[in-house]
Amino acid sequence: MDRNQFIGLILMFALLAVYFTWFAPDPPVPEELTTQTEPVQETIAEVSSDTTTVIPDLPDSVQESFNSQKYGAFAFAAGAEERVNTIENEELIITLTNQGGRIKDVILKKHKDYLGNPLVLVDGSKSKSDLLVDHNGKKINLSELSFKPSVKNIGGDTTQISYVLTNGTFSIIQKYLLPAKGFEVAYSIESKNLNTVLNPTDVNYNWNHAINRAENNLEDGRYNSNTRYYLANGDYDELAERSTEFEDETLGEQVKWVSFKQKFFTAAIIANASFKSGYVSQTVDFGDTTTVKNLSMQMLIPYSDFANGFGARYYFGSNNYDILKKVAPDFEENLDMGWGPLPLVNKYLIIPIFHFLERFFSNYGIIILIIVVVIRLLLAPLTWKSHMSMAKMRAMKPELDEIKAKHDGDMQKAQQEQMKLYQQVGINPVSGCIPMLLQMPILFSLFFFFPNAVELRQQSFLWAHDLSTYDSIIMLPFEIPFYGSHVSLFTLLMTLSTILYTWSNSQITTVQGPMKTLQYMMPIMFLFVLNSYASGLTFYYFVSNMVTFGQTVLFRKIIDEDKIHALLQENKKKNVNKKKSKFQQRLEDAMKANQEAQKKGKKKK
Repeated sequence: MDRNQFIGLILMFALLAVYFTWFAPDPPVPEELTTQTEPVQETIAEVSSDTTTVIPDLPDSVQESFNSQKYGAFAFAAGAEERVNTIENEELIITLTNQGGRIKDVILKKHKDYLGNPLVLVDGSKSKSDLLVDHNGKKINLSELSFKPSVKNIGGDTTQISYVLTNGTFSIIQKYLLPAKGFEVAYSIESKNLNTVLNPTDVNYNWNHAINRAENNLEDGRYNSNTRYYLANGDYDELAERSTEFEDETLGEQVKWVSFKQKFFTAAIIANASFKSGYVSQTVDFGDTTTVKNLSMQMLIPYSDFANGFGARYYFGSNNYDILKKVAPDFEENLDMGWGPLPLVNKYLIIPIFHFLERFFSNYGIIILIIVVVIRLLLAPLTWKSHMSMAKMRAMKPELDEIKAKHDGDMQKAQQEQMKLYQQVGINPVSGCIPMLLQMPILFSLFFFFPNAVELRQQSFLWAHDLSTYDSIIMLPFEIPFYGSHVSLFTLLMTLSTILYTWSNSQITTVQGPMKTLQYMMPIMFLFVLNSYASGLTFYYFVSNMVTFGQTVLFRKIIDEDKIHALLQENKKKNVNKKKSKFQQRLEDAMKANQEAQKKGKKKK
């Protein structure tokens, strides 16, 4: 380097130093949050995922000047190299970084993704949390500042890691407590003399979270992931789960917890008191096949809570009902169990039976088989009542055929006489349907339970490698509309067994006309609908069909239809002059009125 080059370089650095000291503009303040929904009273700041801003190849004095402009009294903590600490228990491996003293990565030790790799629930390369405080009217992102870590054991079982940011005058301490087992991490913020450096405005807690792809079926994962929240007033709500469009909601009420729920796992924060208000959103990047959904929360921590001590808990774990219900009020809502009365059936019948059987059996295919038997035994009285009703109808088939022949072409008169016959012999024509309807809540509950049961995830049985997703015996070189490009054998077996059961019933029932053909359409429809559903569900339905078929054969052997027919004939003699019930009278009157209306219509033509 010659003399002229050296002088030029010195002048260049001198100009840069002068510029950054006296003329450089203030660093840009993150834009205020704007949404199309009702605005929150305080501003919730959005921040980028960039780390500490460092101007490369500049003298220390220039860098210090820049940090002083951007961070003010916090400049002493800017620009340090990132260092990480790892803590773990029986279920979790958590990596924390000194940059912001925050959680960076979370791995679930007992779970793998669909490729067999460790399941990363929180991925620091895609997800980031931030704390933004107000210093002299500017938002300072604490995640861009370096905290000093300190790790120690408490009571031998609990690991505590503290991250301290202090200049001797004021301090901010973030603490994380991880017990020896479990999925919760206690989190607290302590401080000292913050009033000397901060404006007393609410603190922004932001968490942008990209859900890593953990399951083979990406589309199904996107349909079963969303942001959920619970307000301090007891109201639970969520963003549209099946939506792949941008969804957001401004939360003007105090917020107790917010969760990032995916099909089998959840990452969440639960405030000990409450967040003052917040904003949540979600969207899908279809160009990124490694990410299911991008979820975000931006919450306000009251300044008084932040300055005097803020407490919360993180949950990083599976959507296991027995675990979720102990975390926080309504936290079990992170497990989809259906709508209306269906969650009650799952909570108080299906799940207790399932978890009881887990104590004795490790093979989940066997557990499902036993559940079929237990459910069929519980429903046996209803099934028996339904079969008895059908047996009575079959016993009266000769008389019903006579009525039909007698009033050939006049359906209304035939129906009136049939109703009269039913009254005389003591048959309720809808009694066979009621037991079947009472069984429907259980069947529908299982429709939600099996596809969302994390216990079935990656559990194999026979040819199914994973009972929580579809089994595939053949991959087609093309895709069939509404069916897919794979063939599920359990779904095929379920369909065939349903058709067999339907055919068997049609041989002994009085169903005639188009209904006899239409009853075969439902199994064909389910062949398409359930082809991509959990193999645990279709296996259950298949076994249930076979058990039901066996029950039908057994009941037919037990029930003496000749004896039933004789009993019905005795009833007919006794009830010849029996007064009609109010229901039967109203039904008969309605049929007569309909018949007269049709006659008038024919006369007008």
